[in-house]
Amino acid sequence: MADFPHLPDGLVCVVRAVLFMDLVESCRLMQDNEVEAARRWRAFKARIENEWVPAHGGRLIRTEGDGLMVTFVRLQDGLAATFAIQRASREVNAGEPASKHMLLRMGLHITELYEDERDVYGRGVNLAARLYTLAGPGEIVVSAQVRDQLTSELDAEIDDLGECHLKHFEHPVHAYRIGPPGPRPLIERGAAFLPELRPTIAVIPFILRGGELEQKMLGEVLADEIISSLSRTAELQVISRLSTTAFRERGASLDEISGFLGARYVLSGAYRMSGDQFVLVAELAEAKSRHILWTESIRGRTAEIMLGEDELIGRVVGGVSNAIINRELHRARSQALPTLEISTLLMSAIVLMHRGVPDDFNRARDMLDAVIERARRQALPHAWLAKWHVLRFNRGWTDDRRGEANVALECTRHALDADPECSLALTIDGFVHTNLLKQLDVAQQRYALALSVNPNDSLAWLLKGTLHAFEGEGEEAVDATERALRLSPLDPLRYFYESLGATAALSAGRYERAVELAQRSLRVNRTNTSTLRALAIAQSLLGDVDAARLTVGEVLAIEPTLTVQRYLERSPSGAYKTGKIWSEALRQAGLPG
Repeated sequence: MADFPHLPDGLVCVVRAVLFMDLVESCRLMQDNEVEAARRWRAFKARIENEWVPAHGGRLIRTEGDGLMVTFVRLQDGLAATFAIQRASREVNAGEPASKHMLLRMGLHITELYEDERDVYGRGVNLAARLYTLAGPGEIVVSAQVRDQLTSELDAEIDDLGECHLKHFEHPVHAYRIGPPGPRPLIERGAAFLPELRPTIAVIPFILRGGELEQKMLGEVLADEIISSLSRTAELQVISRLSTTAFRERGASLDEISGFLGARYVLSGAYRMSGDQFVLVAELAEAKSRHILWTESIRGRTAEIMLGEDELIGRVVGGVSNAIINRELHRARSQALPTLEISTLLMSAIVLMHRGVPDDFNRARDMLDAVIERARRQALPHAWLAKWHVLRFNRGWTDDRRGEANVALECTRHALDADPECSLALTIDGFVHTNLLKQLDVAQQRYALALSVNPNDSLAWLLKGTLHAFEGEGEEAVDATERALRLSPLDPLRYFYESLGATAALSAGRYERAVELAQRSLRVNRTNTSTLRALAIAQSLLGDVDAARLTVGEVLAIEPTLTVQRYLERSPSGAYKTGKIWSEALRQAGLPG
């Protein structure tokens, strides 16, 4: 393309194929043997720069750490170079264990751009720079402009990935994968549908071993109760019993159940009867690996199940949810982010962001960003990211209340744009207005809307109760938070509910109950300063000042800059009588003024 007279000296407008690539999670590769991993990557990158790029007429624009950017005059040359690099990476990995594989993700786009002797510029370059983030490890993703110049039979196998959302791009971009999918594709074939964000579990009705025909119904009832309880959590997708009943007593394999129902986890088992008593042996299996993740033998009475006394059901649900959480967290910690299923990323992010450990908290942010990058049209990840910003302020890791509020509100806006009736998004929007903006009237409206959409939203009940607590409406606070505790079966997050339940008990003057809930919460998470503050206040108001001082000491060990004044400025209770009572109790317990 000819030079344009109005362009600055040395800058010309041209059409180029632009290739971006980077090494998937190089930091993880270097954990075991940093020197060896760096040597292997440097050698491979040198071959890219000195061998394949020049051989195909490419121009290396820049190389930064783990990534490279190359332009080509002809698209076919860029395509040939891309495939040559992909083949070479497979050769480099031959004989190495999977944990040491160097996997590239690459994106190719053809666009009009501006170039000079040093660099290239233009909107098309920005698109190319984002396109490769849609590729899984070992994959190549191209734009529609590239696809239009390719022939499936001659150039490459082509998969249509549909309309994909890219970070910092307002509108989705149509993208394609060329060549076969990698070992863990970010986007599956035909992925125009919205991805499922939650791990899926199927509960197969339990089988009677021996016994009378009329006793067979207990297996169906137990499965019903477990499904009902698991379904109350937003973190799991539970297959309906109408679907799972078909597999009762059929002896189907995990592969058959998983393939037919699309379930990652399967809960099954058998029971024996003796009069009104039964013994249930239940086991949770991961379908793909066939590993048994949890199993337990539980005794119960038929009458208790029929009357809805759910202690046994609670034990099963608690064991199952804990096992799934631990499995998802193990997967999240042992694999690179781009290789993880989107449901693993979201569940792990939710758990890690609530732990109160800075490294886990920051890792949760990376995971949420990865989920949003793959599922921009889904409400849940945007909503959880908004909560992340509230927790960041509440834990004293930033003083920028207004900045966190603006970002959090932008997140809830994206969530509600995607799904105006998402109860979680409405709830967390109320959480933002409560904790960052101190607009409790607006928050109350958001919680009411959330509960009108989903009357069993446990988080909405919890945060609504906490709002009542800040305003000194103790009985309403306790009613709402206790209801939230009954509705929340997912034990790994239960400490958060117990922590805010302690705050509600404080507002009702039930200080012994506040101590009980706070101590129960702290057994799971000792680093949550909100829980420690609630415990110190309750101890102080009970007259146990020595214990309160020890608790305040724990608070200051985690958050040494906290003072009574900063507490009042941060807490939504600061403008109410409760804030004055609680801050004075903290002062009596030794918190600096």
